[in-house]
Amino acid sequence: MRSGTSLDSSEAPHPVLVAVTGASGSIYALKFLEIMDELGVEVHLIFSKAGKEVSLFELGQEGFGRMRELAHTIYREDDLWAPPASGSSLWSAMVVLPCTMGTLSHVASGASRNLIHRACDCFLKEGRRLILAVRESPFNKIHLKNMLSAAEAGAVIYPCMPSFYHRPLDLEDMARFFAGRIVEFLGFRVKGQKRWGGGDGPS
Repeated sequence: MRSGTSLDSSEAPHPVLVAVTGASGSIYALKFLEIMDELGVEVHLIFSKAGKEVSLFELGQEGFGRMRELAHTIYREDDLWAPPASGSSLWSAMVVLPCTMGTLSHVASGASRNLIHRACDCFLKEGRRLILAVRESPFNKIHLKNMLSAAEAGAVIYPCMPSFYHRPLDLEDMARFFAGRIVEFLGFRVKGQKRWGGGDGPS
């Protein structure tokens, strides 16, 4: 385990599933994967077609390759024989980071057209934690209604909204802070995570 982060007694017994869709913000997913790797948590990854293209554009080949290296397993979005397509597979949580409005719409309506949609549906029906890190601005009424429907079905709506009270030094620092918030929401503890009112997280 690296020195940047630490786990408490709530260490996850099962892998975390991450889906990267085509909204801007793939740097958040990269930082999430880096933190989970530092914690020694196994992460499985699904890219949508657009998610792969946007990640390559925003992160370049090096950053995209880093995401792939950090994942224990990568599934194709059209592979409905993959473990995430069944509620019998065991996971700690699923994070869609970033989550497009199109993905949100499929989750809210229960329409499973690819592995990401199907996995989200499985998490909801099994009562497991599903985080949708939605990314759009501004929201229209359809977006807001879909967020409410997804939340009522059991999903957590966690918009990609960066904070600045920790005085980020650069874009990576800002993205890592947001990713760290999601990691801690899952029950882990991130060493050095800034807190409101000053100070770092527990060592």
